[in-house]
Amino acid sequence: MDHWYYATADGQRRGPVSATDLKALLAAGGITRQTLVWREGLPHWCPLAAQAAALGLPPPLPAASAPPAGLPRAALIALAVVAGLVVLAVLGGVGAAFGIPAYRDHRLRAHAAAAVAEASGHQAAVAAFVGAQGRCPENGDPGFGAPEEHAGGHLARVRFGRFPGTGRCGLQAVIAAPGQAPLDGMRIWLEYDEAGAAWECSSQVDDRYLPPRCRG
Repeated sequence: MDHWYYATADGQRRGPVSATDLKALLAAGGITRQTLVWREGLPHWCPLAAQAAALGLPPPLPAASAPPAGLPRAALIALAVVAGLVVLAVLGGVGAAFGIPAYRDHRLRAHAAAAVAEASGHQAAVAAFVGAQGRCPENGDPGFGAPEEHAGGHLARVRFGRFPGTGRCGLQAVIAAPGQAPLDGMRIWLEYDEAGAAWECSSQVDDRYLPPRCRG
């Protein structure tokens, strides 16, 4: 699986995340096509748009062209009305084909995937701390502030430490999704298997909304 990294607006590096999580983050608005990304094999960081083919992203919609100069006001109004009717017809077709519940589920899946991707952005820092310090980082350690300091576009807070029961190091992230009951306040758990240098994902969220690696 490809491991991608992306830069936040404040210049912080996040990752690694999978290509699927990166596309979900784009769909949810957490990043844009201008966001700088990198993966092993690339000579340098580049805009996400430059890797559209590698990620299987659809091409951006063409910019709307300006109406021909010199049209009278009545003609412009008529064109606007026709355009509005076309949009309504298209939206009506989409609604008939997919239905409101299907669209709602799509939005929830995109938000959940973006939240997982955002939480996964802390994995590299946790693994590096364990390798350097020989212990699991906790909130308050350098680079690991209070839980609320790690809030982002899709997370309310992140807590670091060892999990009771398994004893594994990792993090617990709380999803921020106001008005979306299936997600808001739900927890994501990322546990680090230090021996195998691997991560396991689980969550309170219903499996149908989660990325495949977090289900079960």
